[in-house]
Amino acid sequence: MRSIVQPGPPAPERIQWVAARGRAFSFTLQAGVPLLEAARRGLAEGGFTGGTLRMNDGALGPFAYVMPALSNTSANAAFYSDTFRPAGVTRLKLATMTLGARDGAPFFHCHGLWTEADGRINGGHMLPEDTVVAEPFTVEAFGIDGAAFTAEPDPETTFKLFGPVARPAAGLETTSRAFALRLRPNQDFAGALEVFCRERGIISAKLHGGVGSTIGARFADGRIVEPFATELAVRSGVIVAGAGGALEAELDIALVDYLGGIAEGRLIRGDNPVLMTMELVLEVLGESTRE
Repeated sequence: MRSIVQPGPPAPERIQWVAARGRAFSFTLQAGVPLLEAARRGLAEGGFTGGTLRMNDGALGPFAYVMPALSNTSANAAFYSDTFRPAGVTRLKLATMTLGARDGAPFFHCHGLWTEADGRINGGHMLPEDTVVAEPFTVEAFGIDGAAFTAEPDPETTFKLFGPVARPAAGLETTSRAFALRLRPNQDFAGALEVFCRERGIISAKLHGGVGSTIGARFADGRIVEPFATELAVRSGVIVAGAGGALEAELDIALVDYLGGIAEGRLIRGDNPVLMTMELVLEVLGESTRE
């Protein structure tokens, strides 16, 4: 399997995780409000300070983003492009967001695909400070209680990255057991989730959110993305028993690579290593019965 040498030492714990509880719900983002604040308000109305969002459409403007890029120094294995600020209203095709905190204030990590006002189709990493909701639109959310995503320095990649940390449970209305996760570099995306579930007796689970990067991509239909630096959003994901009875992760994703290529589809299992990070929430749907 492919791998990329990171500038710092690999952490022994390859999956950061915190057990929590959560609840899925939907809300409408308010027009004229910065995307970060609109997302924060919507989760707060459900009682939550953090969680994930999935957007299947929507209008943004002003809008700012960066794309994956090569690093000009040895300080990072990959980096970001200059900032793009397309004029007019940008129409989302899809996007996935993790809402947490950075430096004590609300912050998000959000990747997606969209069509800009001039008709160009692009994708990448949205900038929280410079992106505004242009028209009201509805999003799917999953709020978490007992865990939070907090941006902290990551010695392995030398970036400041979201990772789950434990928080006192607030006793909010929830429906499911859940795990807040961050996958570290150079492990297969699907395989890591399958092992995580198997070790905990989880026999079925649903992904919420899903923001990160893989080293290129290999799809189940045989397509290959060769450029190694990507920005990825999970469209949908489940871990369920396959035909042979073993757990299998079904991961449908969308990504943009550092050359501007866009790809969508189901990832093949066993050959899609994480580049920098992959953050998500697993909702537990079924567990094995243990004596």
